[in-house]
Amino acid sequence: MLYVIGLGLGDERDITLRGLEAVRRCEKVYIEAYTSLLSFGLSSDGLSTLEKLYGRPITLADREMVEEKADQILSDARGSEVAFLVVGDPFGATTHTDLVVRAKKLGIEVKVIHNASVMNAIGICGLQLYRYGETVSIPFFTSTWRPDSFYEKIQRNRNLGLHTLCLLDIRVKEPTLESLCRGKKQYEPPRYMTINTAIEQLLEIEQTKGESAYSGDTECVGFARLGSEDQMIVAGTMKQLQLVDFGAPLHCLVITGHTHPVEEEMLDFYRLETQNLKQEDNGV
Repeated sequence: MLYVIGLGLGDERDITLRGLEAVRRCEKVYIEAYTSLLSFGLSSDGLSTLEKLYGRPITLADREMVEEKADQILSDARGSEVAFLVVGDPFGATTHTDLVVRAKKLGIEVKVIHNASVMNAIGICGLQLYRYGETVSIPFFTSTWRPDSFYEKIQRNRNLGLHTLCLLDIRVKEPTLESLCRGKKQYEPPRYMTINTAIEQLLEIEQTKGESAYSGDTECVGFARLGSEDQMIVAGTMKQLQLVDFGAPLHCLVITGHTHPVEEEMLDFYRLETQNLKQEDNGV
């Protein structure tokens, strides 16, 4: 049996009871470590936090292991019960779909245990989930690579009056170009895109394209550490959000489409003007 278990968005306590019972039955437990991040990270201290609650040793599965050495995980699952833990929901990333397909082709029974993900937790800001269009990913630009395929998708969503969830780049255990050329892998330090960087890149592409898909005055909602105790949600224009310090990762951004009065009423709680008034009332 291969269990694919969602951990939710906050910390080790966000696992469901069904998920926890399954983990404690398993002989081997893996956790993927590259599509998302728990609030305390996945350093040795973070892993020990998980292991203490779950009662099982946990193997960190990086991108290389899951995408290139999945046979090891599947081989374990052929003869015993194995858990593969995913931050958020199991099907928030296509890599995990591929793992399930390969398991089923080998005749391995698969059981999926769902949990909260960014795809539904963003509903907290009041923008209704069924009014979202296609989700886009914003990659880090480099000096020689400035992809813009997300632009047309945002433009299409906004033409239809739909909101757009922008997932921001996470680069964990990425080999350096120099090391690839030498044939001996060395890895870049982990990087997590901020809302500020995402908006800077979005506005750069708009300036290049000039098709008015959005502008610095376009209303957006910025989310940081969604699902954690110290989550941060701020609504405002792109220009306004670009000046906000959202703190530690992970961040994501929603570009709003046409809003219903009920959505606006909820968004008002998160607007910069409202938050500034609260700070003044508290003497900050």
